[in-house]
Amino acid sequence: MNQKMQSKAERTKQFIIEKTASIFNAKGYVGTSLNDIMDATGLTKGSIYGNFENKDEVALEVFDYNFQCVISYYKERIKLRTSVIDKLMVYPETYRNFLNIPFLKNGCPIINTSIEADDTHPVLKAKAANALQFWRESLERHLKTGIDSGELKPDLNVSALVTVFISIIQGGVVQAKLTDDMIYLNTSMDFLEKMILECKA
Repeated sequence: MNQKMQSKAERTKQFIIEKTASIFNAKGYVGTSLNDIMDATGLTKGSIYGNFENKDEVALEVFDYNFQCVISYYKERIKLRTSVIDKLMVYPETYRNFLNIPFLKNGCPIINTSIEADDTHPVLKAKAANALQFWRESLERHLKTGIDSGELKPDLNVSALVTVFISIIQGGVVQAKLTDDMIYLNTSMDFLEKMILECKA
């Protein structure tokens, strides 16, 4: 009986996380209210706080959920590619279509969270920083693999390249969202694709 009750509680928690994930990503931690959570889930305040201690706990778990969605999306597509160049091209391809991807259409959860939580929520900021580092390390591994295999130029500055790579994506997304005009993002992705191709040995 206890196991069944625990399983039901876990299912309810997951339900709350999934139903509020896009709201937190769109409105942010401060902008998302308890009423938003209640409206999205159809649950009462008592039901929500019976599963989470407070809104902080919901926000932290939602960030983890959103970030895992991003990771899984990339992994599924990258594993289908053979060359490092093609693997890297998954990123500009993804962001050209980010408005059609549910967990990205409101922006990247890493950058959204880092901007809002910079001074207001140190725990969320730390999660965003760890997520960014995970992304950097993933890109660095691809580049180093390409260098070691001879596919990419041996003299690439991997750290600098990754910094610019991520900055182009995030800058393009921010401009597209602010102006409601995809031309800024598409121009950024054109440049990113050219930069990737120029890494080829």
